[in-house]
Amino acid sequence: MNRSRLTNIILTTILVIGVAILVVQMQNAKEKRNAKGAEYGTAAAEMKTGEKSALDVIFSRKSVRHYTDREVETEKLMTLVKAGMAAPTGMNRQPWSFIVVTNMTQLAPISDMTGLMMLKKAKAAIIVLGKKDEKFWQQDCSAATENILLAAEALGLGAVWCAGYPLTDRVDNYKKLFNYSEDYEVLSLISIGYPTGEDQPKDKYKEEKIHWNRW
Repeated sequence: MNRSRLTNIILTTILVIGVAILVVQMQNAKEKRNAKGAEYGTAAAEMKTGEKSALDVIFSRKSVRHYTDREVETEKLMTLVKAGMAAPTGMNRQPWSFIVVTNMTQLAPISDMTGLMMLKKAKAAIIVLGKKDEKFWQQDCSAATENILLAAEALGLGAVWCAGYPLTDRVDNYKKLFNYSEDYEVLSLISIGYPTGEDQPKDKYKEEKIHWNRW
């Protein structure tokens, strides 16, 4: 066998191996994408409540501060966090992190503060934190917070957005309780439970707030 033919065989073998490796990598990537899609699909399915459409959920969402004694299932809390992570985020930076609180005694030290007294009856809470050196952390974490509130409504839960940043007394207390990284700031604390039905949505539509094409 001459040298030229041997060289061609070697190069062909290398090419075949390279293509095989590429095919395997592409298949693995496809499987990962499918798995991620299935995960979000499951989360979306869990969020369906009866025949409620997305607009039904938006218009029936309300701030719920009165809760029953029923515990909130772990699976539903996970769905809420997944909904938060599905929010829009500037340049896909995803600057958020979440603390899921199920041991509500942790929040007892702040449950007498004005605006936080619903924590005495709440069965869970989600704290939404943003990485402070990210340009759009406040907008991104606000979007995540709203997604969680809407998901709570869809799941038959009640929730209310409790402020964090820029209220210094609030964030100082959150920091003492949870000792999170100095790189992060709390944008919101979401109080969660099963609603008693006392809280109802408000009609906030005001035609005078709408401007077409110019102010």
